[in-house]
Amino acid sequence: MDFAFDARTEELRARLLAFMDEHVYPAEQVAHEQRARLSSPWENPPVVEELKAQARRQGLWNLFLPDAEYGAGLTNLQYAPLAEITGRSPQLAPTATNCAAPDTGNMEVLAQFGDERQKKQWLEPLLAGEIRSAFAMTEPDVASSDATNITTHIRREGDEYVISGRKWYISGAMHPDCKIFIVMGKTDPDGPDIRRQQSMVLVPRDTPGVTVERAMQVFGYEDHYHGGHAEVVFDEARVPVSNLIGEEGGGFAIAQARLGPGRIHHCMRLIGMAERAIELMCRRAVSREAFGKALAQQGVVQNWIADARVAVEQLRLLVLKTAWMMDTVGNRGAHTEIQAIKIATPRTVVGILDRAIQLHGAGGVSQDFPLAELYAGARTLMLADGPDEVHQRSLARREIKKYL
Repeated sequence: MDFAFDARTEELRARLLAFMDEHVYPAEQVAHEQRARLSSPWENPPVVEELKAQARRQGLWNLFLPDAEYGAGLTNLQYAPLAEITGRSPQLAPTATNCAAPDTGNMEVLAQFGDERQKKQWLEPLLAGEIRSAFAMTEPDVASSDATNITTHIRREGDEYVISGRKWYISGAMHPDCKIFIVMGKTDPDGPDIRRQQSMVLVPRDTPGVTVERAMQVFGYEDHYHGGHAEVVFDEARVPVSNLIGEEGGGFAIAQARLGPGRIHHCMRLIGMAERAIELMCRRAVSREAFGKALAQQGVVQNWIADARVAVEQLRLLVLKTAWMMDTVGNRGAHTEIQAIKIATPRTVVGILDRAIQLHGAGGVSQDFPLAELYAGARTLMLADGPDEVHQRSLARREIKKYL
C-alpha cells in the first residue's frame, strides 16, 4: 500500500481545508445564533445555504459518490481523507458539501439499485441538494441489531404496496426538506430464507398513513442540522409497486451494500472529530494554569494528549487500509477490516473526547465548546450501523473458522 495521497486527493484536500478555514469554522457560531431566531428548529439557518452555494462553486460537492456519472468519481481511498476533514465540523461541513448521512447512503442506493424513473424523481434532486431523505430501518419493539427481526410489513395489493409498522431514530425525518423515505420491511415474512424476507420501497413523506410522531433525542441533543432522528409510524400507507427498489426479497442485500461505505465514512469523520478534540485540548492546556503551572506541564495532561495522538495515527492507518481494500478487493473482501474499524474507531474517539471534556472542566460539558455534542455523536456511532458487539461476534467467528 502506498501511504502517499495521489495528486487529485491532495488538490481536493487543499481546497477543502481552505474552505473549512475560510467559511465553515467562522459559520459555526453564526449558525448557532441564527438557529435561535428561526420559527422552526428544523429549518436550516441561512448561513448553511450560503455554505452549500459556496461549496458548489468551489467544486466541493457530492465528493462521496464513486459513480462519476453522479458524483466526484473518487475511490474510497481518495474520499476517506476528505471525510476526515469534514468530520472536524460534523454539524456543518458534511451538509455544506452534500455529503451528510443519511442522504449519502440513500443516494448510493438509488444510484446502484434504482431504476431510471426513481433516479429522475428522487436521486437527481438529492444530488442537487434540493431535498433531503431518510432511511427507515430501525424499530423500537425488536432488537434491530439483528436486521432479520424487523416487523414492519409490506404486503402487495394489486398494483400497490401497503406498509404498516413503527420505526425510530430515523435520521433526517424531522427536516422540512425531507421528501422521501427508503423503508425496509418484510414482503415475505414466512419465507424459508430469513435474508430474503425483506424488501425496500420508496415512500414519499406526504403519503397518507405516514406520521412523523416525534423527534428522538441523543443525550438531550436533537441533531437539528441533520434533520433530527424521528419516530415514524406507517399505518396502511400505500405506494405504487413501481416504488420497489431492486427486487422483492433484496432488501437485506441492499442494506449491506449501503452500510459498507457508510461505515468507512463515519469512521473517517470520527477521526476528524478526534483531531478537533486534540486541537482543543492543546489550546486549553497552554492557556490555563492550575497549581502553579500550565496544564500543558501537568503529567496527566501530557499523557492524555500523547495517547490521543498515538490512537488517532493508528486508527487512520487502519481506516485507510480498509478503504484501499474496498477499492481493490471489494466490500466483501474487506469485510474483516470494515468490522475492525467499526469496532475500534467510535470507542477510541469517545475516549479521546472524554479526556478533552475533562480537560475543559465545566466548559467541556457546556454549549460553549463543541465537545459535548461531538461526544454525543461519537457515542451514538457505537450503536449506529450495527452495535459493536454484533461486529465483534461476526469478526470473531470468522477468525475462529480458520482453525476449525
